[in-house]
Amino acid sequence: MFITLDGIDGSGKSSQVGRLCQYLEAGGNRVLRVRDPGGTAPGEAIRSLLLDSQLEMHRRCEALLFLAARSQLVEEQIRPALQGGTIVISDRFLLANVVYQSIGSDLQPDDLWRVGEWASGGLRPDLTLLLDMPAAAAMTRLERPKDRMESRGVEYMEAVRMAFLVQLPRAAQTTVIIQADRPIEEVHLEIVTAVRESSQ
Repeated sequence: MFITLDGIDGSGKSSQVGRLCQYLEAGGNRVLRVRDPGGTAPGEAIRSLLLDSQLEMHRRCEALLFLAARSQLVEEQIRPALQGGTIVISDRFLLANVVYQSIGSDLQPDDLWRVGEWASGGLRPDLTLLLDMPAAAAMTRLERPKDRMESRGVEYMEAVRMAFLVQLPRAAQTTVIIQADRPIEEVHLEIVTAVRESSQ
């Protein structure tokens, strides 16, 4: 089973990915946790260029770098794990690429979906969980310096949030919206419920 968690920065994805992995492992499952971009040597190098540098780049260049990192992640980590019966939990996937690169640019979501699906070798998540909350509240949760995406400001992030909601149905076989501006344990329990229902 291939599960992805997504949402704007500050929505609690990383914390919930960790909790979900612990829950599934406690149930006797083999679990692989990955992050997108990243998870491979090329992917981590690309991640540094995309998020930690101050390089100026066209949005098309930015989008293609995300796609390249994901392509390597799929072929090196995700697909072999799935073929071996391991549950894969990914912090972000193609959905994030589509919304972050289409907002505030001339790139069209349809084009990003099409090229993104090719770059991922046609691999699509079984379940995508979208952690949704207002951008203004999410930004106050960030306890580190803003990366290149976050530094575009709260209005950009709120537009990204709305795009997530619009594009979500295309992200996976099953998609669920989780209200993230609640206690962490409440969010975790709802995620667990969604995973159980999708695996039945």
